[in-house]
Amino acid sequence: QVQLVESGGGLVQPGGSLRLSCAASRFAFSRYVMNWYRQSPGKEREWVASVTIGSDGHYADYVKGRFTISRDNGKNTVHLQMNSLKPEDTAVYYCNTRVLEVNYWGQGTQVTVSS
Repeated sequence: QVQLVESGGGLVQPGGSLRLSCAASRFAFSRYVMNWYRQSPGKEREWVASVTIGSDGHYADYVKGRFTISRDNGKNTVHLQMNSLKPEDTAVYYCNTRVLEVNYWGQGTQVTVSS
């Protein structure tokens, strides 16, 4: 069973930074695209960023230039570096991958941007 465990969320002031991590296990991590999604209260879950098996990052327009996704295949970990955070970035952030046509999600980590 694929396992994804997020960490690194918290409370940060507008303009601040946070680094999220997702520890992955029980699948061949280096062979799969890894994704970050987020969900705010009352809103649908939305895609944030993806990192390919070749470590190329792709971003939603609303985080492009502020967030950076990366992966460490030696540690089976994917990171999301979030800079210049805005109140509208407040959400639960989820790590995701799709293995053999099945979507897997972590439990999520809360990010709150507020003064």
